[in-house]
Amino acid sequence: MGTPRTYTYDYPMPAVTVDCVVFGWDDNDLHVLLIERGEKPYEGQAALPGGFIQVGRESLEQAARRELEEETGIRNYHLEQLGTFGNPDRDPRYHVVTVAYFALVRKSDHRPRGGTDARSAAWCPLDEVPSLAFDHDEILAVAKKRLYGKLRYKPLGFQLLPRKFPLRDLQRLYETASGGEVDKRNFRKKVLEMGILEDLNETESDVAHRAARLYRFNESAYRKRSRDGWHFEL
Repeated sequence: MGTPRTYTYDYPMPAVTVDCVVFGWDDNDLHVLLIERGEKPYEGQAALPGGFIQVGRESLEQAARRELEEETGIRNYHLEQLGTFGNPDRDPRYHVVTVAYFALVRKSDHRPRGGTDARSAAWCPLDEVPSLAFDHDEILAVAKKRLYGKLRYKPLGFQLLPRKFPLRDLQRLYETASGGEVDKRNFRKKVLEMGILEDLNETESDVAHRAARLYRFNESAYRKRSRDGWHFEL
């Protein structure tokens, strides 16, 4: 923790915030976590969770994690920095620069709740997202593009799926990310040949369709293969 600075600058300094794009997967669709703002500006409008950093007391990532917990109750997730957004008109109050993060969670593990200046917090399917406050539409668009690109070269998709899943759900996730259908036989053959999925010798229960075999991601096998020079790609 640093000591507050007392320097005098010749130029005005912008304020700094963090904003978080939290993705979850459910019902064969990607969802994003949104809040309803409880304060002006944009009171009552949907927005990404986030807020001002505590100057001299926390890092950017600490601020992002604190804001997520305060405004949504979300904890324990993969988090990485997305980018910086600094259009001087992005906040009607004054010049505010925001550092955006994106997080991936298992949606079933988290029950969001509103807090502090967030009136409520809830999951929203990506294709049903309303117009968002500030420049959050732009931030969300950048986050979607980043996520879809990363899913091809990193096994991040397994952090969105349930711990036990049929290959059908994995295929649907990658079809959503790519924006089109993939060949079922070739996709499943490629995935199984990677050697990073563990066949649980179990099948789905309580489903109307034919029960499918269940798998889970074997992280130790993935790490071993990666150390041997193998690269994940779908």
